[in-house]
Amino acid sequence: MSSLLLHPPAHLSPPLDLRISQQAPLLLQASSSSVSIPFLSSGESPERWTIYEQLLLSCLRTGDDKSARLCLEKLIDRFGATNERVMGLKGMFQEAVAGDDAALERILKEYEAILDDDPTNTPIAKRRIALLRSMSRAEDAISSLVKLLDMSPTDAEAWSELSDLYLSQGLYQQAIFSLEEVLLVTPNAWNIHARMGELVFIASNASASANDADIGKGLIDSMRWFSRSVELCDDYLRGYYGLKLTSSRLLQLLSQEPKNASASGISGLDGTQPSLITVQKLNQQATAKLSEIVRKSSHGDKTGYSYDQAEVIAARELLDRDKHIVER
Repeated sequence: MSSLLLHPPAHLSPPLDLRISQQAPLLLQASSSSVSIPFLSSGESPERWTIYEQLLLSCLRTGDDKSARLCLEKLIDRFGATNERVMGLKGMFQEAVAGDDAALERILKEYEAILDDDPTNTPIAKRRIALLRSMSRAEDAISSLVKLLDMSPTDAEAWSELSDLYLSQGLYQQAIFSLEEVLLVTPNAWNIHARMGELVFIASNASASANDADIGKGLIDSMRWFSRSVELCDDYLRGYYGLKLTSSRLLQLLSQEPKNASASGISGLDGTQPSLITVQKLNQQATAKLSEIVRKSSHGDKTGYSYDQAEVIAARELLDRDKHIVER
C-alpha cells in the first residue's frame, strides 16, 4: 500500500482507487493517535505529504468526502491555505462536493478572483479550465488554455488538454498541432505517439469527401505514429491495437488492382509509400503481440504489465473481426 501511495500509476483504475480510499479512515486515525505506521510517521519527509495528497485524490474519486476533507486539512495545516498546490487541491475538493450548478458558478468566480490577484497561479488556472470544461463551456476553456500556454509554452499537460478540447470540437488539425507541441517537450512519450496516430486516423476518416488517396495517406501516417509508439514501449496495448487496425485497412487498399489509380497513388506525409511486404510484416507483428497480451490477460498473468480490461476486450474483438475477414 505504501508503494502505491508514494508512486501511484499515472491513471489509477477504479478498483485500485477504491482499495486505497478504503484504507484512508484507518490511516488517518492512526496518524492522529499513538499507533505508529512507518510511512506516516516519518516527520517532515516529502513522502508523508505525497501520501496525504494521493489519499485525498482517491477519496474524492470514490466519494469519501469526509476522509478527503481530513486529508485536505492536514495539508493546509502543514503548508498553509495560500500555498498554490494546496489551493488547487482545495478547489478540487470544493468542486467534488458542490451540490448544484450555482455552487459551481460560485467556485468559478472564486477562481477568477484569485487569478485577478495572481495571474501566475497555475494550479488555480488549471482548475478553472477543468471546471469550465465540466460545465460544457469548451470555447471558454480553449481560450483560457491558450492564455495559459502563452505564459508557459512548455507545459505538456496543458498542450495535451488543449488537443483534447480541440478534438471534442471537431478541430482536428488544431488538435494534431497541439499534440505535436507535447512531443517537442516529451519526445519519447510512447502514449503521445499513439495518441497522434489516433488523431491522424480520426482526421483522415472524418471528411465525407475523402477519397482512397486521402484515407490512404492518413493510414500511412497513422501507422507510422503507432509504429514509433511500440518501438518506444514494447508492451503498449494501444500502440499495437492502432498498428493492427491501420495496417489491416492499409493492406486492403494496397491489395487493390494496380489499375486503380487512387489505390496505387497513395503516399504518406513525406511522399513515400510503404511496400506491401512491410505493411504485412507490421500487421503480423501487431497480431502476434495483441494475441499474446489477450492470452496472458485471459489467464490472469500477473507477472507483467497490468492492462485495462476494456482495452483487452477491444483487442480481442479486433483480432476476432480480422480472423473472420480472413476466413471469408
